[in-house]
Amino acid sequence: MAHSSRSHPQTPPSRSTSTSTLEAIRLDKWLWAARFYKTRAIAVEEIGKGRVTVNGQAVKASRDVRVGDSIRLRQGQIDREVRVAGISSIRGPAPVAQQLYEETADSVAHRERAAEARRLAPEPASTIQQGRPTKQDRRRLAEWDDRWSAKID
Repeated sequence: MAHSSRSHPQTPPSRSTSTSTLEAIRLDKWLWAARFYKTRAIAVEEIGKGRVTVNGQAVKASRDVRVGDSIRLRQGQIDREVRVAGISSIRGPAPVAQQLYEETADSVAHRERAAEARRLAPEPASTIQQGRPTKQDRRRLAEWDDRWSAKID
């Protein structure tokens, strides 16, 4: 009798997708599931750098997060303050992840002011269209310097 290399379980393994069955979860896992950071490793790194606080205290990645906790975090240049509204250990689609937290009104206002400031006064380096000058560009610049220099021969 030949055995198939595939096994077909009768029931798929159950994964806790419900947010109501969990009471607490690791901070790094919650930040990943809520889609604040792309990977748990990045979440751990940001927590280690002190860019994430829970209820105003610096914490470790293994700290348990519960519904109602206040989390302050930084994503790039953006500071956010959110309140945990749900717990999930699974990274789902963005609309589901957004149900895991509520951003405070102060945080939303601060983010909008920062976006407006970036729009009105953009970073000077972001206006550069090209990188370093090419060899041909440097030759053109050298010719221009020779023609317009104030040399006494």
